[in-house]
Amino acid sequence: MSLIIKICGLSTPDTLDAALQAGADMVGFVRFEKSPRHVSLDALKGLADQVGSIAAKVLLTVDADDGALEAAVAALKPDALQLHGRETPERVRALQKRFRMPVIKAIGVGASAQDIATAKAFEGVADLILFDAAPGRDGADLPGGTGKAFDWSVLQALDIETPWLLAGGLTPDNVAEAVKTTAAAGVDVSSGVESAPGVKDPGKIAAFVAKARAAAKLGA
Repeated sequence: MSLIIKICGLSTPDTLDAALQAGADMVGFVRFEKSPRHVSLDALKGLADQVGSIAAKVLLTVDADDGALEAAVAALKPDALQLHGRETPERVRALQKRFRMPVIKAIGVGASAQDIATAKAFEGVADLILFDAAPGRDGADLPGGTGKAFDWSVLQALDIETPWLLAGGLTPDNVAEAVKTTAAAGVDVSSGVESAPGVKDPGKIAAFVAKARAAAKLGA
């Protein structure tokens, strides 16, 4: 399977176009008001039309209720849901059944291998698992997109068959190393391709995708 590249937290037509032109496989849109990448429902509709069938659209939410999810799904018509909160395996199953689409479950990883073990509960439940850096005290309100990396060596304790993506502190400068040293099915970036919180940089997006693709070819 070829490397999955996801650019998350897109919020403007220009930066979305940069991600599509660069060849991203997945483009993510955030519905979480505390995030600088939060997108309104009206904006979601326009961005969805722009994507078309070029890439998979991913709707990222954090412990959203059914009503909020219904509205966002209606606006974006996503290809997958990404749950970045405290959602349980039971909640994942319920949303798969309700919306009839794949679910990506994010797992926050700190310094302990125990964080990795949390993923076992979602094995055979979530369609993809995403390992992201667990927020510190300064990012307590943001479960992702903080620009922090975690020690990839804790992934050595990982024993799951569900495909997984690597996130957390990835940038154009370190994505090749990430691809080379982990067995991730894909990489996911948000703040690592920004010039300021929530402001995507088209040049960084292009560089990230190019370096990830090159690294994947070398490892093939």
